[in-house]
Amino acid sequence: MASYTNLDSAKSFKELAGHAPPPDLAALIDPDRVAICEIPMGGGLSFNYAASPVDGDCIAILSRLAEEQEMVEKFRLLAGGEMMNTGEKRLVLHHLCRGELAGPVVRDGRDFGAFYSGELAKVRTFVESVHSGKILGSTGRRFETVVQIGIGGSDLGPRALYLALERWSKAQGRLRMQARFISNVDPDDADNVLASLDLASSLFILVSKSGTTQETLANETLVRARLSGHGLDPSKHMVAVTSETSPLAKSPRYLASFFMDDYIGGRYSSTSAVGGAVLSLALGFETFSEFLAGAHEEDLLALQRDPLRNPALLDALIGVYERNVLGMGATAVLPYAESLSRFPAHLQQLDMESNGKRVNRRGEAIAYKTGPLVLGEPGTNGQHSFYQLLHQGTDIIPLQFIGFCENQISPDVLCEGSTSREKLNANLAAQIVAFSCGKGDTNANKHFPGGRPSTLIHGQKLDARALGALLAHYENKVVFQGFAWNINSFDQEGVQLGKLLAKKVLEGADGALASYATLLGLGRK
Repeated sequence: MASYTNLDSAKSFKELAGHAPPPDLAALIDPDRVAICEIPMGGGLSFNYAASPVDGDCIAILSRLAEEQEMVEKFRLLAGGEMMNTGEKRLVLHHLCRGELAGPVVRDGRDFGAFYSGELAKVRTFVESVHSGKILGSTGRRFETVVQIGIGGSDLGPRALYLALERWSKAQGRLRMQARFISNVDPDDADNVLASLDLASSLFILVSKSGTTQETLANETLVRARLSGHGLDPSKHMVAVTSETSPLAKSPRYLASFFMDDYIGGRYSSTSAVGGAVLSLALGFETFSEFLAGAHEEDLLALQRDPLRNPALLDALIGVYERNVLGMGATAVLPYAESLSRFPAHLQQLDMESNGKRVNRRGEAIAYKTGPLVLGEPGTNGQHSFYQLLHQGTDIIPLQFIGFCENQISPDVLCEGSTSREKLNANLAAQIVAFSCGKGDTNANKHFPGGRPSTLIHGQKLDARALGALLAHYENKVVFQGFAWNINSFDQEGVQLGKLLAKKVLEGADGALASYATLLGLGRK
């Protein structure tokens, strides 16, 4: 059994806090260090930490911290079916959706790996029936567009992943359907999507584990009304991804139902049927299978005890050092790949909903900082937006760059002696060094202090395997940091209070709730 203790009680953390100040990045970073600080990841990717504020002595202490907090052992226990979600008394099994890590997980006679594999097989059979024309819409038309209706983890991850692979899949001859997403309960969101569709050739996926998600059910009602208004049978145009015990399960109102359970949290659900159905329908089942394989490759690396062979663990440890010793309160994720335009938004939920906690696993208040603020936008767009603050602002924000050597499909354009890709990657290389080294100037307004740390995840091309590994890397990083901080990274009580108060407003509330409701056009009942 592992021991669960607070970060500030760890001897190695106290040693880390007393370690010499971080080295000057301008003096630290050089060609040799860039080459040495390179760790292989899954999916053909690599993690480079040359521009991080850690030297060999610091990494040695961080390694002892990982051992003392039993971070890899706890990851292995999680993968093997240990009850890690202490707030809700649940297992955490999203890794099983892409392969076993610590043997079968069997509880109450159910083999969960086999259950998830079975649901994936159901998805595959359904997808093949849709693509072959065996399953048609209510007017006999083939489905050409798939629309996911869901919010939070049912939207952010699948949407980001679809956008990441849409053009690559098309270039591979695998793109089978267009995908769209409806998430916001604001009816303008749904109307904007529906107005662009040929409803007779559109298939809708309703995603709600509980079957009671307010925003999702409101959007389902809107979609069903729109389908009926066009003379279509909604039951011939909708499938459900839900739990076996939800009111949506096996309902005749849906063409098919695919199941998940309480052991897969929404923000960790992209490799389950939540992402599997929409991504397989749109990009092809082969693409989704390769995506799962890349994620599993990265998961296997997370079992390595040595941080220099475990990129997610090292990334997590560097983040703990930056957060809890250097006092850096935010992290910027900066993909130099337009196809990853929505990936930072997914990571915001993954990280901030998981580790935005102020009590430990026992419900006791903790005296140190936990999850950072996460922000991000693709480069080079971000350079013309918020990089001013990153370079010369009063807060130092660690940066996580992502880049690739090749375009996904686009032919390049030569302009002023270099291609667009060369310009993009030149900007990425320049930003890493500029943030690290800065620039002296007698004009204070033009002085760049430098000392802004960063890491780089890079690869040849963003394909399905690389994307799976990239997703798993960040999922595992978040989990490792939760273990370091001794918090529960798998519940999200912080989102519940607003939901409860919204329900009170709709039922008729008094006091400040009623006053604000009146300002927003809601009459008191």
